Order: sequence, then C-alpha cells, then structure tokens
Amino acid sequence: MKLSRARLALIIGAAGLLLLVAVLVSPLLLMSMPSFLADGGITVDCEDTAQVEEASDSAASDIPAEYLDLYKEHGKKIGVQWNILAAVGKRETDHGRSTLPGVSSGTNAAGAAGPMQFLISTWGGKARIPTSSQFNGYASDGDGDGVGDVYNPADAILGAAKMLKRNGAPENVRQALFVYNRAWWYVDQVEEIARQYARSGVVKVPPQASEDCDDPLVEAAPSDLVARILQYALAQRGKPYLWGGTGPDSFDCSGVIYAAYKAAGLAIPRTTFTQWPFGVKVLEGEEQPGDLVFFNSGPGTSPDNPGHVGLVVSKGKMLEARCRLCGPIKVTSYQARDNRVGFTRPLQNPDVLEQIKKLQNPSL
Repeated sequence: MKLSRARLALIIGAAGLLLLVAVLVSPLLLMSMPSFLADGGITVDCEDTAQVEEASDSAASDIPAEYLDLYKEHGKKIGVQWNILAAVGKRETDHGRSTLPGVSSGTNAAGAAGPMQFLISTWGGKARIPTSSQFNGYASDGDGDGVGDVYNPADAILGAAKMLKRNGAPENVRQALFVYNRAWWYVDQVEEIARQYARSGVVKVPPQASEDCDDPLVEAAPSDLVARILQYALAQRGKPYLWGGTGPDSFDCSGVIYAAYKAAGLAIPRTTFTQWPFGVKVLEGEEQPGDLVFFNSGPGTSPDNPGHVGLVVSKGKMLEARCRLCGPIKVTSYQARDNRVGFTRPLQNPDVLEQIKKLQNPSL
C-alpha cells in the first residue's frame, strides 16, 4: 500500500508528538507506574515491600475475621503469601470449622491434627509442646502463651507458614504446597482458592524474587567494591544449594558469599563458623549492602555459634543459599527471621583492609 505525502507527514508528526511526551514525562512518575513491555508483561515495582495482597470480597465473607488476621500477620512475619496460607486452611478444615476427627482434638485416620492438619510427628512429636522444650518440628507459639499447640489457630498457622517457607515459598509456591500434601491435584486446588481470595485474582510473588530488581540493588551499593560483590552474588540466583558448594554450579550459604568476595579480589574465611568472628560486628539498623547477617540455625549451632549466613543486599533483604529443599539461591527478607543472631562487616577486618589497599595500589 502506497502512502500519500500528507498521510506520511501525519504519521511522522504523531510519532514525534509521542516521543516529545515520553521525554517530558517525569522519570519519578514513570517509576511509580507499571510499564508495559513488548511481550505484554509489566515491570516489577522493586520498592513494593508490603507483599500483602488485598483480600477479595469472597475472602472477607468466607474467612473468619480471627483467621484472616492470623493469615496476614504470620504470612507477613515469615514471608509467605497470606492467601496461600488461607487457601491451605480452607482446603484442610474450612478454617477450623470442620467437625471431622482431628480438627479440634485427636487425629484423623492419617494422623493429622488441628486447623492446618499437621502430622503429629511433623509438628514435633506431641500435640502440645511448651516453648521451654526444644521444638523438633514445626511446633510454634503464635499467641505467646508459652505452648506450641497444634489445635490453636495462631500456633498452627504460624507453623504452616514456616513449613511453606522452608520448602520454597514464596517464590516456588507449588513445590512448597506439594511438600505440604504430596498430590498435584491438591496443589492445583489450593492455588485456585488462593486466587479467589486475592482481589487481584493472582498469587503474587514478592519483588525480591525478580531479576528485574537486581540492577537497582547494584547501583545503590555504597562503593564500587561492594557493587562487584553484589553483582557476582546476584548472578548466582536460581542455582541450587549444595552443602560445601563454592560454585560455579552450586553453593551453600557461606560458599556463595566466599565466592562473591573472591570475585571482587578479596579473601575471607570459607565457612559460616569462621565468617562469624571474622567481620567487625555491626549494630542492627546500621547494616549495609556487603555486610553479612547470621542466624542460629542448623545442627550444633547456638547464638554464639551461628550456622547460617546471608549477604545483605539492601536494608531488610539478603541473598541466601538456604538448604536443599528450600529452593534455589534467592533474595529474601531477613527481618522476619526470629533466629537472627547479628551482623558483621568483613570489609572492616584488618586483613581485608590490607587487601583493599593492594587492590587500589598494586605496587604496595
């Protein structure tokens, strides 16, 4: 089809007007609006840290108010989508309203108990466990009464959130749900309920799960050196956890940090146990990207001998390789972890300061 000169001029003029508008629009305004991509997708709002999906009308009418508050509270605390938690509660016991055996007392034929239907062995060996004893399962004290009670909604929902988080949520919800109840039809049903409970009609994944948020993290690094550490560490996202792994195909928690520092030209200790005393201690609230955050987690660990470590990539967020069943290496929140021990800054260790001087002046 041949265009007339008049029509061609009209088209060029319209394109120029659109380009002028794009140039004049405030960048801040653009950042606050979703951007539609060529493939029809939407860019991620990397500053959206609420991670709380608004409840739909059906959720508000179907879920008892007490349960809805607990799903939201413990979902946010642990870092799991509340509507997934709520969907599990609906599918298992209709939010505790079921009168079948094992919901309010005893167990059902499979040995499950409580509103979230935990196997007693998975809960911790007993239905009610005082917090003064050692929890060996997902027993949790969600209401602060000193007891992890599988029949108590607050306790059971907190325990379920921990189990889902342990097995891949919030990024890999389907895997986490499959571990909860090993049937894909169950996973499909729970996801469908979760979509109905969300006003948006979807199961959202928190923004730190998106690689689109990597560049802003690197650009916000306090120095070029920290930027190089973050750049390497973030590039390992999606790779599997392997105990003792230092790359390039898989890592454990301290291994990915060791490798990230090595990629920036710095040598730090290899294991969590040796990384903890190596860095200069940093007060909570003063941590910054490049620092390490430690947790009392794993066999043989204690508050003075933490067994898990993550790399701080921004306030409240860390990159971690958590465990084989926890999904791949990812960015997640450290603020919700109640077993956090403290922060250190390896870059302030005297040996590292000497290494930095040599990097800056190789002739030394």
